[in-house]
Amino acid sequence: MTSTLDIIIAGGGRVGFQTAEILADRGHDVTIIERDERIVSEIADEWIATVIQGDATNPDIIEQAGVERADAIAALTGESGLNLAVCLAAQELTPGIRTVARIDRASGETYTRFVDAVLFPERAGARVAANEILGSDVQTLADVTGSLDIMLVRVAEGAPAAGKTLSQVRFPDGTLIVSDSEGHRIAGPDTTLSAGDRYVVAVEPDVADEVMNLMRG
Repeated sequence: MTSTLDIIIAGGGRVGFQTAEILADRGHDVTIIERDERIVSEIADEWIATVIQGDATNPDIIEQAGVERADAIAALTGESGLNLAVCLAAQELTPGIRTVARIDRASGETYTRFVDAVLFPERAGARVAANEILGSDVQTLADVTGSLDIMLVRVAEGAPAAGKTLSQVRFPDGTLIVSDSEGHRIAGPDTTLSAGDRYVVAVEPDVADEVMNLMRG
């Protein structure tokens, strides 16, 4: 699997909570900042993430969430201006942190001048948010295949599957390597999984970690 990341999510509503669930399931450390006491209690009952009650635009609250060691922060509340303010505050406190903001369509892509990625409400499903937070090495096609994950996975240097053909790698049942690295052909037994190249992979959730271990190390 990919290395464990420290991730802060501002907003514990539907998108924020479901995104935290996905990231926690992938083995990442997640902290949620939420100002609504009722929502904080509900999240705490689920035991999926550290939860801090407070205003995520407050630098003291962001620091309490551990922004100095965080790899990414995603502001996923329903307020575009608040989300941008959270990302800008995090960048000021931790230069180089990856920032993701949920925004209104009216705000447009101009927000990308200030943050690394944006999410529009109609495409801000939790899987999309999780993929934007983690970056581009592993991308899941969101909300189109039910529980089955279809991912675009980059093979890491030194991963167990790197440099081997599919016939040489013992992927678990419930795994299908769909395309070759160019996306021009259906993958076959002689397809080589080259480090640095990306492949379309269909995988059942209960074997996803094993597949990521083989392809990402």
